[in-house]
Parts: sequence; structure tokens; C-alpha cells
Amino acid sequence: MLIIGIAGGTGSGKTTVVNAIISRLNVGDVAVLSQDAYYRDNSHLSPEERQKINFDHPDSVEFELLIDNVKRLRNGEQVHQPLYSYITCTRSTETVVIKPQKVIIIEGILCLQPAELRKMMDISIFVDCEADVRLSRVIRRDIIERGRDIIKVLQRYEETVRPSHLQFIEPTKRFADIIVPEGGNNTVAIDIITQYIKKHLHDTTHAI
Repeated sequence: MLIIGIAGGTGSGKTTVVNAIISRLNVGDVAVLSQDAYYRDNSHLSPEERQKINFDHPDSVEFELLIDNVKRLRNGEQVHQPLYSYITCTRSTETVVIKPQKVIIIEGILCLQPAELRKMMDISIFVDCEADVRLSRVIRRDIIERGRDIIKVLQRYEETVRPSHLQFIEPTKRFADIIVPEGGNNTVAIDIITQYIKKHLHDTTHAI
């Protein structure tokens, strides 16, 4: 099993990179664990308090569960990934079954932050992108997908997103084996990563 971590700031293009890698591999070879699914359940908080949560802070993520799930997949067990709603800031009672595959991709803004999680990764990738590009993507996403207005989006960016990026996310770049500038637009980097994965799968198959 090859475990890959893909981190980067909010709106950097991580999901695009993940999808580009998956599209170049055989169907069924890859399973994705999204850090976003492991945000802590906040159903005990009022709707007003939930809006104040800093989703760019490591404490907002239940890394203990994510790490446990990665260990179980590595041991050949299937896991139940939570379903999280950004609209309600709560977890659903339903889960998504993730089965062990040849390649496991862990994707999220903070996935290179916990040392224990990093140690389980065979490859760590940081998707880099200019702050103004990330901000424009965040504005579009939060307005269209999460029903927020422009004032609240900009206020959240100034108060939590940008400070947390500088404090918690950007520093994890030093842990990356590969830095991908311009996210999903960097087809050269994606091709190199994909070829590495294919070589690993080929070598593993022929070694059995």
C-alpha cells in the first residue's frame, strides 16, 4: 500500500490535483481520505457559535480518528469515514465506507501537520498557490456552495483563514517531498507524481 498526503492552503487546488492523479490511474486502485470529513462534530453548539469555529486550526480536526482510520486501512480493514456538513457544521449519522486499496490519498489543508500522520505517508505533497488566487477561489466556493455572503467570507479570511494559514499550514511545506506550484494547472508535476505511483504499483506487483 502506498500512502500519499496532499496538503496546501484553502483554495490552492488540492482536490484538482487529487482528481487529476486518480484520472491517470486504474479505477479501483485509489481510495481518498478527506481531512474535511474529520472535522469535529459541533452539534452541541448553537448555530451562532458554530459560525465562529476556526476550521483552519488543527484543533478543529479529529486527527485521532483520521490516524486510526489510516492504520486500519494499512492493516487491510475497511473504515467508516464520517460525513461532515459545512452548512450545519455537524456530522451526519451516516458514514462512507472506505476499503483498503493499493493507493491511499489523504487530502486536506492540515494533513501534514500531525507528526504521527506524516510518518505513515510514503509521499508528502504540498500544493502551493498565490494568496490572491486562493482568496478568489474561497470567495466563489463559500458563496456558491456554503451560502455565505461576501462580507462574512472576507471577514472570516482576515480573522482566521489568513492567520491560520501563516501559522499552521504554510510551515508544513517544509515537510513535503514534492511542492506543486499552481495546483491542478501544473500538469508536469502531476505527470511526475503519477509516474512515480505507477512505478511503485508495477514494482510491488512484480515483487509478489
